[in-house]
Amino acid sequence: MARILSMKDAINEALDLEMRRDPTVIIMGEDIAGGAGAQGEEDAWGGVLGVTKGLIGKYGAKRVMDTPLSESAYIGAAVGAAACGLRPVAELMFLDFMGVCFDQIFNQAAKFKYMFGGKAQTPVVIRGMVGGGFRAAAQHSQMLTPLFTHIPGLKVVCPSNAYDAKGLLIQSIRDNDPVIFCEHKNLYTHAVDVPAESYTIPFGEAAISREGKSATIVTYGLMVHRALEAAETLAKEKIDVEVIDLRTLSPIDIDTVVESVEKTGRLVAVDEANPRCSIASDVIASVMEHAFKAMKSAPRAVTAPHTPVPFSPTLEDLYIPSAAAIAEAVRGTMK
Repeated sequence: MARILSMKDAINEALDLEMRRDPTVIIMGEDIAGGAGAQGEEDAWGGVLGVTKGLIGKYGAKRVMDTPLSESAYIGAAVGAAACGLRPVAELMFLDFMGVCFDQIFNQAAKFKYMFGGKAQTPVVIRGMVGGGFRAAAQHSQMLTPLFTHIPGLKVVCPSNAYDAKGLLIQSIRDNDPVIFCEHKNLYTHAVDVPAESYTIPFGEAAISREGKSATIVTYGLMVHRALEAAETLAKEKIDVEVIDLRTLSPIDIDTVVESVEKTGRLVAVDEANPRCSIASDVIASVMEHAFKAMKSAPRAVTAPHTPVPFSPTLEDLYIPSAAAIAEAVRGTMK
C-alpha cells in the first residue's frame, strides 16, 4: 500500500526496514542520535536534518552509534566493520566533508575486492547530503558526484524522489560493494507515493521521467525536477522533450540514453556539478561515441559554473542550473 512520503521519511523507513530484517545492519555518524557523550535528551537530533530520528529508540546505542567529530575515524571504522561481516551505513552528513576521509573510501573500500582477487566483500553504504540551494555556503553545498563516479569499485547513487530513494537505499544496504548514497538536501521534503513494504530498485537502470520525441534531457537528483519544468515550458512551444533520470551514476545506464537519442536526435545533459569532468560531459562523450550518426545537432551541457558555490542567495540561485537555462539549451539544439 502506497502513501505520500517525503524523501527524508522514505530514507528513514528504508533504514528501519533493513535494520529490522538484518541484525548486521548498523548505522553510525555525527549526532545521528543525541550527540556522542553529550548530556541531554536522547534522540535529540537524528542527524543534522533529522533523517535518522527515532531509530535509536528501536535498535539501541549498539546499532545506532553517535561518533566523534572525526570523519576519518568513523568512515574508516565503517569500512573495517564491513570487511569483518557487518553492513554499516555511515552518514557523512555533508558529502563535502569527504576530503578528510577520502583515503579510506577510494584507496581502501573501493579496492579491497580487486586487491584480494574478488574474495573480499565490503558492504558499506556512505550516505551524505549534496547540492546547493540551502544557503549553506561553499563548504556545504557542492555536487561532488563526479569525484566518486571516477573511482572504480564504488557504486554511486543519487535519487530524485522518495520512491527511488527508499528502493535504492535498500538495494545499497544489501549490495556487497561500497556505495556512495547522495541525498540532495533540497529534496528531503519532496513527497510522492511510496509503498509501505520493502522493495529494491536495481542499480544501472535509468528511469524515463517523461516521454518525448523532439529532444532528450539527461540528468539526476534535483535537476530532474528542473528538467521536467523546462519540458512543460517547451511543450507550449510544440517541443516534445524526453527526460531521463539516471538514478545511479556508477553503474550508469547509457543504453537507455542512447536509445532515446537515437529517437530524438538531440541531447541536453544537465548536471549541478561543475562543468569540467562532470556527469554531463561523461554522458555527452558516451552518446557521441555510440550514437553520433543519430545526432541532428551538437549536444549541449547545462552545469553550474566553474566556481565555488556562492553564499549570497541571489548568486546561489544564479549558480544552480535553472529550468529556464535548460529550456534555452534545448531550443539551441533545435536550430
